[in-house]
Amino acid sequence: MKKILTVFALSAVFSSCDVILPVLQTVSTIPTNTEVVSGLKEALTNGVVSGVNVLSVKDGFFKNPTWKIPLPEEVKTVESAMRTLGFGSKVDMAVKALNEGAEMATKEARDIFVTAIREMSIQDAMGILRGGNSSATNYLKSSSTDALVAKFRPVIEQSLEKVDALKYWGDVMTGYNLVSTNKINPDLTGYVTDRAITALFSEVEKQENAIRQDPIQRTSELLKKVFDYADTQK
Repeated sequence: MKKILTVFALSAVFSSCDVILPVLQTVSTIPTNTEVVSGLKEALTNGVVSGVNVLSVKDGFFKNPTWKIPLPEEVKTVESAMRTLGFGSKVDMAVKALNEGAEMATKEARDIFVTAIREMSIQDAMGILRGGNSSATNYLKSSSTDALVAKFRPVIEQSLEKVDALKYWGDVMTGYNLVSTNKINPDLTGYVTDRAITALFSEVEKQENAIRQDPIQRTSELLKKVFDYADTQK
């Protein structure tokens, strides 16, 4: 009789374990708040690294049809007249230098962006995770753009000086003033900074969405755990 009771007791224990084990496994797949924040930071950092790698190579802006930086719109309106008057080569050199300056500065962008990413809080994390495509990038834009511009602008300015962009720009403005009575003095550094940051954010967004949409892009255990969980919340 005792043997029979023992068998029943063991069966009950193992049966209850069969029930508990899947529950524990399910619970373990839910990331903690800290893991969510870390996973989102990792995804954004991967996006920054990817963007910097794409844009900081030689001619990463100049030969990229999406992100090539043209003359500012105010000057572009009289560009054909400037070329007719013999300023075509100076226009070309200025455009090339603007893009080279952005390319050079982008190499320094990684640390600036990563510093901003580190400031993401736990309070924002769950909403961002469940927010769908681009939500982490949009959070970074809304929370950090002003700070990023302030830090990135001097880097752009130094890069433009190194490639003589400001000198070529002076030549372009000389030609512009010959063909236009509307005197202008665009903020060249601000213009290139804006274009470069827009390009970087776009590359970050592309990487974030790839991680959200394609499990193969979840290249670490943390990314898998966080974004696999996000998939269950859709």
